[in-house]
Amino acid sequence: MNMKRTVLIVDDDHEIVELMRDYLEDEQFEVVEAYSADHAIEALKRNRIDCMLLDVMMPGQSGLELCRQIRKTQDTPILFLSARGEDMDKIRGLSLGGDDYIVKSATPEEVIARIKAVLRRYGKHDKDAKLELDFGRLVLDIMAHEARIDGVPVSMTPKEFDILCLFAEYPRQVFTYEQLLQRFWEGIGDKHTVTVHIGRIREKIEEDPRKPTYIANVWGVGYRFEGVRR
Repeated sequence: MNMKRTVLIVDDDHEIVELMRDYLEDEQFEVVEAYSADHAIEALKRNRIDCMLLDVMMPGQSGLELCRQIRKTQDTPILFLSARGEDMDKIRGLSLGGDDYIVKSATPEEVIARIKAVLRRYGKHDKDAKLELDFGRLVLDIMAHEARIDGVPVSMTPKEFDILCLFAEYPRQVFTYEQLLQRFWEGIGDKHTVTVHIGRIREKIEEDPRKPTYIANVWGVGYRFEGVRR
């Protein structure tokens, strides 16, 4: 029997928590509730959490600050849920390590669809891919879900690692913004969503992110991977 996936809902609005809990439980998810950042930290310690639905604006520590704290030690998928839908808010949330950013005007059905999309992507790679991709300075260990630079593990979110693996598995192939959005965000989002994630990956793997040698821009189209496999 397959184990149910567990979603941690973090929001100070009890009505939103109860609404999302009911919908998630109807979809056979386990749900853990938290109403502040402190409650969320305790819940992460006590439970095996597969995914977090995290409110941005909360009293005390905000969801953005909590995400930054979590990303220091964990790569649990995080979806922000916010009343603010401006591009800069989305970019900030994604830059801090969020896997998706959902505006609260979205229906519960859409939120659940986005949660399922993130969980499908988590740890999912081409079955025919080699277990380790060696590009010299950069090595990707598929089974361990780990990237290493000069032998040192690099902290990456699940989505960052999956994007990097896609590029590495198909060197020199151009991936358009639209293709990346469809594959990793179910077609929901815009160019900013892609560029923010690519920027984060470059910060972690490039010697000089301003002059990338692994993930190159194909201006006006998208990106391609320039690493040479050993």
